[in-house]
Formats: sequence, C-alpha cells, structure tokens
Amino acid sequence: MSICITGSGSYIPEIIKKNQDFLSNTFLNSDGSIFNISNEVIIKKFNSITGIEERRYAKNHYNASDLAFFAAENAIEDSKIDRETLDYIIVAHNFGDVKFGTKQSDSLPSLANRVKYKLGIKNPDCVCYDLIFGCPGWLEGVIQAQAFIKASMAKKCLVIGADTLSRTYDNNDRDSMIYSDGAGATIIEKKSKISNNGILSHKSCSFSSEETFYLFCGESFNSKEKSKDIYIKMNGRKIYEFAISHVPEALKSCLEKSGKSINDVKKVFLHQANEKMDEAIVSRFYNLFDLTPPNYVMPMSIGKLGNSSVATIPTLYDLVIKNKLENHNIKKGDIILFGSVGAGMNVNAITYQV
Repeated sequence: MSICITGSGSYIPEIIKKNQDFLSNTFLNSDGSIFNISNEVIIKKFNSITGIEERRYAKNHYNASDLAFFAAENAIEDSKIDRETLDYIIVAHNFGDVKFGTKQSDSLPSLANRVKYKLGIKNPDCVCYDLIFGCPGWLEGVIQAQAFIKASMAKKCLVIGADTLSRTYDNNDRDSMIYSDGAGATIIEKKSKISNNGILSHKSCSFSSEETFYLFCGESFNSKEKSKDIYIKMNGRKIYEFAISHVPEALKSCLEKSGKSINDVKKVFLHQANEKMDEAIVSRFYNLFDLTPPNYVMPMSIGKLGNSSVATIPTLYDLVIKNKLENHNIKKGDIILFGSVGAGMNVNAITYQV
C-alpha cells in the first residue's frame, strides 16, 4: 500500500497589490513612533529581504472558505475521483472566514463544513474538521490524512490550506506587506498496488516555550486607533533565527527516516515566508551533509504571490506539478521534501516520492 497525492488544485486571487501601493502607508515602530526613513527606503529594504514584489488579495465578496472551495474543485477534477467517496475534508487555516471590512474571525460552522456544503457532498460519512497549526497546517493535515488511511479509517482525504491574511494585518505595521491570500488543495489517497511512491516519512515538532509568542495577535501600532481590534504580529528576527536552526534539522531527520539519500532529492518545497530565510534554510540543510544546494532545488513563488500562510506549499506544489513555474518540474519517481515552520512554534516535514 502507498499513500499518495493523486490530485492537486490551487486558487490564486485576481487582485494584485504591488509594493508601490504601500507608499502612502504610515509605517510605525511597535512603540508608535514614526520611522526616520522614507517609505521608498522601507519598501526597497523589504523587497531585498523577502523577495516580495507583489501579492494577491481576494475579491471583497470572497472569504477563505470560498478560496478553499475553488482549490478543492480543482483538486477533485485533477484526481478524477467521485467527491462522494471522500472520507475526510481537512481545512487548515489561521483566522477562519474574515469578511471584508471586519476583523472578526468566523469559524462557526467550520470552514471544512462550509467547503463540503459548497461541494454539494451529501455523504454523511465524509467527516469535516478544521486544523489550526500555524503556517505548517496544510502539511500537518496531510500527515493526519496519512494516519487515517494507515489506520483503515479512510481511503480518500481532501486536505486544504486557505487564508485571507490581507484582512488581518495592521496598516501601520511594515510587516503588512508580507501577507497575502490564497488556497491550495490536495487529494490524499490509498493506492492498493505495491509501489515505491507516496509519503515515505514525516516529522512534526512543537516548540512552545519562549518561542510560543513569536507570532501573535496584538493591537495596532497606532495608539490613536480607538478600536480594540487585534492584528497579526510577529517578531521577525526571532522567527528567522528559529527557522534556520530548526527546519534544516527537521528536514534531515525526516529524510533519514525515509531511507533516501540527500543526493536523491530533486526539490525542496518550503513554506513561502521570506526569500532570504528560505535560502538560508536550504543552505543549512545541505550543509548538514557537507554539501551545497544544487541549482533550482528550491521552487519559489513568494515574489509574485506573497505569504499566504497555509496555502503557500500546496499552491507551489500545484504550480510545479503542472509545469506552471519556470525552471521547475517534477516527474514520476522523483524524491521531494516538504518543510514548514509557523506559529506555535510548529515545524514539520514530509519526504515524498512522486
């Protein structure tokens, strides 16, 4: 038995917000003071570190569950399965549905139930639940789907990552330029025929001591704002230091559990959080084997799509598997790695044979 990704889909929102669209923002320090440099300099430095030139936002009338539904439809069509045969729908997100113009999270009913409703699935044995695991949520959903299949509790699972982070940020926080919206989905399925492909190994960790609140929700940097709304906040330096230390180790442990060699790895799919950080993670991972990363081993989409949290890896995988990302493709038999880090702080990885 093998447990495989038999279909993938993504939804990339149509609204493009470029870096220059933030020129009119009033960026503040965490203490409310104004930066003593211009927005042009702030944005140029931001681009050089993150690699982000533009990002995608959902249309005002769409919520995260809508984006999840669009991606799910694409994955179901790609896999050619009967949607009524799905055993589980798992939706990873961080903020639920946040209606445009509000800051309130709505997860009642769960996004997974909303997706099932939109898909028109009538089978009551198709079980729905949401997963909150920070940015590694989609990857953890795949790990859970594998566990259900191994335990004979399921044969087919739909795992989705979706968020609308554009509705959760503080306009006075320069980190607001990182966030974007999107959704990615995969069908995880049991294959009875003996084969070497599918999920070979996985690794999950939660570091919840002093690292717990590196990502958190807090009030606006603008002390004159009268509302008590809270926004996504981060300690970027601490996250960077944490990620380049712990993600390479998780990737190494996961790869070694699979029995595969570092020389077998064709691609490393990382959560698209920060271009410089991801480059450092891959470099340190290969350094653990006294190697340097090969050219084109790490696909990147953050430059044009921004950081859509749980949606980044499944969207990136969908683009590469369908030959929609320049200089990147994967073929049957290739060994690839998935790795992510996010709020909690949570880290996970999967070794997968296409």
